[in-house]
Amino acid sequence: MKVYLRKNRSVIVAAILYMAIFLLVNGISADAFSYFNLKTTVDTGGTLALAAMGQSLVILTGGFDLSAGAVISLVNVFVGSMMTDSIGNQVLVGLLGVAIGGAVGGVNGFFVSYLRMQPIVVTLAMLFIVQGLALLILPTPGGYVSQDFMNFLSGGAISNVLPSSVIVMAVVISLWLLIKNSRFGLAVYAVGSDEAAAMAAGIRARGVKFAAYVLAGCFYGVAGVFLSAQSGGSDPLVGQPMLLQIFAAVVLGGTALGGGRGGAIGSAIGAYLLMLFINILLIFNLPAYLAPIADGLVLVLAVLVGMIGARDSFIRNIADVIRRCRGAVSSRGRAPVAFAGRTLRNGSLQNAAVAPKIRWIDRRREDVRSALPAYIAFVLVVIATWFYIGSLNSGYIHSLLVLSAFLGILAFGQTAVVLSGGLDLSVPWLITLAGALFAGWAGGSDQALVWVVPLVLVCGAAIGVVNGLGIAVLGLPPIVMTLAANGILQGITLFYTQGSSTGLAPQTASWLTNGALFGVAPLIWFFVAFAVVGTILLTSTHLGRRIYAVGNSPVVADLSGINVRPTLITVYAISGFCAALVGILLVGFNGASNLGLGADYLLPSIAVVVAGGVLITGGRGHYLGVIGGVLLLIALQILITGTMLPDAARSIIFGLVLLGALMALRQRHAA
Repeated sequence: MKVYLRKNRSVIVAAILYMAIFLLVNGISADAFSYFNLKTTVDTGGTLALAAMGQSLVILTGGFDLSAGAVISLVNVFVGSMMTDSIGNQVLVGLLGVAIGGAVGGVNGFFVSYLRMQPIVVTLAMLFIVQGLALLILPTPGGYVSQDFMNFLSGGAISNVLPSSVIVMAVVISLWLLIKNSRFGLAVYAVGSDEAAAMAAGIRARGVKFAAYVLAGCFYGVAGVFLSAQSGGSDPLVGQPMLLQIFAAVVLGGTALGGGRGGAIGSAIGAYLLMLFINILLIFNLPAYLAPIADGLVLVLAVLVGMIGARDSFIRNIADVIRRCRGAVSSRGRAPVAFAGRTLRNGSLQNAAVAPKIRWIDRRREDVRSALPAYIAFVLVVIATWFYIGSLNSGYIHSLLVLSAFLGILAFGQTAVVLSGGLDLSVPWLITLAGALFAGWAGGSDQALVWVVPLVLVCGAAIGVVNGLGIAVLGLPPIVMTLAANGILQGITLFYTQGSSTGLAPQTASWLTNGALFGVAPLIWFFVAFAVVGTILLTSTHLGRRIYAVGNSPVVADLSGINVRPTLITVYAISGFCAALVGILLVGFNGASNLGLGADYLLPSIAVVVAGGVLITGGRGHYLGVIGGVLLLIALQILITGTMLPDAARSIIFGLVLLGALMALRQRHAA
């Protein structure tokens, strides 16, 4: 009994917490346990619970799946577009919806398990590909779902006694119990706990991971079908806000993000617990913008609580920071320590003797080889554009360079983060918030630029510092910290703007992006200078060398005397600074701020880094190569616009470019 309680402690705690809050909120009501209340509760959290159960399977193997929300959207759109009143059609469409989810999971699993690619980047690319497919099928909300289908999945199995949704959840939970207690289920836990040990024990780790992604996709498919029965229609963006909630539900249910511990039942309870929090906001008539803030905070707090007692818990990390700070204070004023012909000064190794000079081309040969394909592909896209349009005038070149400047500046911050071994998913709403603050504070006045621009940039860097502290000091995974930060920033932005534009751009800001200086936009000259400074910063400064060292191996960097934590905090501060700068420039370019300012920049900011030859695991790459990736993607974007393809096609193509760049880099490094 003690062993059972210890193994299922997190699930039991989540269930007790849910019941306590449920009774606190509903206990005073006479119909707290009525049929209607039961049906409403199960229906409301059912989609999230099903998706969280699927995500649990992936996380138990040590992976991540960012495509979950997009798969739900695609299945929802498919069901609403293909369903008729025929019973046979409804059964077939429902099964095909689940199969579509499994197929997407199979693609994810193939790239992750057999091609050994990073699950975060693979599933991020698939997120945009699948989202683009959903928008291609149904650009706007609509569709049709039969009333019989709706009654079957979300009506009453026994009228006024047992809701159909309870049976759906019971069947899915039973399926999970069969999976968990099978040989495959044991293999999932073994692979997540220690993949090398599992393989040594004869477990086919690749096959287990692949099957886990397929099954997770099937769970997402069931969630999409269930959502269709609830809503009675389709929305191509319905799954977009669910990603943060899915991860929060998984962590609340006690599943460890490192894999090997937890389960889908706990994730389902976590989903209902999270929906209960949201219902509390509605009961007390609190603003809707608090929901993403609550989701982000719940995710961070749940991960921190789950880390208690672990070797890398935030308590031990903070204690280590305090110990190092005391050591730094006590050693102040001492002579530098010398060993192996080197000196240790200011937390970094310095050569005591002058190192022999190595030609730049010899030092950067591998970076050049990795970056060259992006420039070659860019030239090919420009040639294709020339053939399609007939001529490339100055307007084309000007648009190419101006649009490249925005993405190139943002990509510098993302490059610094990726080189250190991380990823920043908070840039979309950080750009939007920075733009809203800039437009609101400046109020169209050029005189206010003197204090508004520095203040907004400081705010962006400060948000980056918060991300860095969460990752470097609290020990949170970058995907968790920055994804939660993105949700929190969304809520803050909605609170500040109240859902509308906050002001117009000052004339000087508009001139910077739309004016002319020596025949071209001043922004182009600014970006040239920015690229030069950025390249020097990453390649010819102590900070740049520390970033590369941390990205190659944080442990080795730490043993070499490099202050790893301050370096990580710095790179996220750089990313926040760059995102805020892009927000300011976009307001000048558009003439005003809007809530979609940064929506289209997450995937491109990562895609250009990978396409430019930067190793996604960190430690290798060059910003000049990233600029080639920027030119390639912007040229592709202009070509797509010229062909009159829908906007959804751009999302699909960008996702394919990212996957293609990952495959090319994998083959190059494997060779």
